[in-house]
Amino acid sequence: MFENQQRDDVEALMKADAEFRRLHQHHQELDSKVHDAEIGVLPIDDMTLSGMKKEKLHAKERLQRMWDTRSHRIN
Repeated sequence: MFENQQRDDVEALMKADAEFRRLHQHHQELDSKVHDAEIGVLPIDDMTLSGMKKEKLHAKERLQRMWDTRSHRIN
């Protein structure tokens, strides 16, 4: 997530905004769990996996809105 942004900018926002940091970490954890489930390392049922994917998407969308709001304030 935020591969196209400067790493320093993302880290600065994580330091400045506790909600962004928490949500970013949550998204990373979900991403790791989803990946592990998809490759068979984490045994979970399809319904749980589907729920995790939805939660991950919601976190990503919220992070993007927070990023966009921050970018508009700077420009």
